[in-house]
Amino acid sequence: MTDTFIALGFAIFIWWFSTGIVILLNRMSRTAIAMSLLISSALGLGALAGLSHTAYQTGVLGAYCAFTCALLAWGWNELSFLTGWITGPQKTAILKETAGWPRFVASFKAVVWHELAILLVGLAIVWITWDAPNQVGTGTYLVLWVMRTSAKLNLFFGVRNLSEEFLPTHLAYLESFFKRRRMNAFFPFAVVFASACLWLLVDYASQASTTPAQVVGAVLVGTMLALAIVEHLMLVLPLDTTAMWRWAIPKHHLETPAAFEAQVPPVLPAHLDTHDKSLQVN
Repeated sequence: MTDTFIALGFAIFIWWFSTGIVILLNRMSRTAIAMSLLISSALGLGALAGLSHTAYQTGVLGAYCAFTCALLAWGWNELSFLTGWITGPQKTAILKETAGWPRFVASFKAVVWHELAILLVGLAIVWITWDAPNQVGTGTYLVLWVMRTSAKLNLFFGVRNLSEEFLPTHLAYLESFFKRRRMNAFFPFAVVFASACLWLLVDYASQASTTPAQVVGAVLVGTMLALAIVEHLMLVLPLDTTAMWRWAIPKHHLETPAAFEAQVPPVLPAHLDTHDKSLQVN
């Protein structure tokens, strides 16, 4: 039980802290951004080497190492996108009246190179860990990939909270691809599917035949999935999506558009958010 709580706390802290660091680094000077990209690239390559090393380690430490390596690899994806280094050929906003297939094509073109980078890194991780006993790193990356794609689609279809405060100035055009509405038809299916997968992970971790290392691995991956579900809920609930990362976001990015407040009143009587949620097609 102690291992479970430690793994739970570790995953939550890494999720919260790493998200803030990526946001903070992306708002520093151009020199600092270039240096952070260099360091992140080195850490990403090191993470792939680490996954290769831990793929055949079946202990608790191996589970933590694989989990951390997967997050470092994912962090490179996030930072390379938010800095504008790897995005897509569409780098301008679209007209408000653009709808249907043209809107989807323009949205996809805004992030296509980023999506290809995620795919290539994911394929590399699958290849490195193929048929190995330690699949914590692969599972972690897969959860982040699937849930971030779901968040992007929900932003495209329309949600209450667009989390545009997380977008740096040079990516402000991405907001034109988002749609603001209380809910979309895809959202419930995404949350139900993710919740079913989380239940399977919890059930697996609860079985008597599951080893301590497997329990820790399931808790680490399951916690990331649970946090992604929470992030999805934060997209549609009348909550302050920036509350946990105010220390990483400049004050002028925290102003809420008054126009939306007038258009969409809270569902609940009082004001009660993922992290990249960049097409956020993010």
